[in-house]
Amino acid sequence: MTNTLSYLAPVARILLALIFILSGLQKLGDPAGTAAYIASGGLPGWFVWPTIALEVLGGLALAVGFQARWAALGLAGFSLLSGLLFHLLPSFAAEGMEAQMQMISFMKNVSIAGGMLFVAAMGAGAFALDNRMAGDLKAA
Repeated sequence: MTNTLSYLAPVARILLALIFILSGLQKLGDPAGTAAYIASGGLPGWFVWPTIALEVLGGLALAVGFQARWAALGLAGFSLLSGLLFHLLPSFAAEGMEAQMQMISFMKNVSIAGGMLFVAAMGAGAFALDNRMAGDLKAA
């Protein structure tokens, strides 16, 4: 990884992680409302707890560069699946501006998944716990 890419990677990791961390914490503030929303997508409401855990813990792992490739892969899969269930499929039944907003939200999820796949492919870059744990202080 080039120096520029290596040092931009932690900034990208943090920016990508923020949406998951903040979304997970928001869900934690209203688990009943989130469970109802999840149930509206055809999943059991108790999925709220694994969803919160994945978003908060996966987001934090990505932000600090701990098992960043695995965290990024998990969050990419989550982004695609949640985009499909809660944005793309509902867009088919929607009309007008609602359909357009659902499609935009789906494409947001696809774009986030693309960023996550880039992290998974390229690694965490500089200032990552993965590097420090491997003894690579230069990259940490």
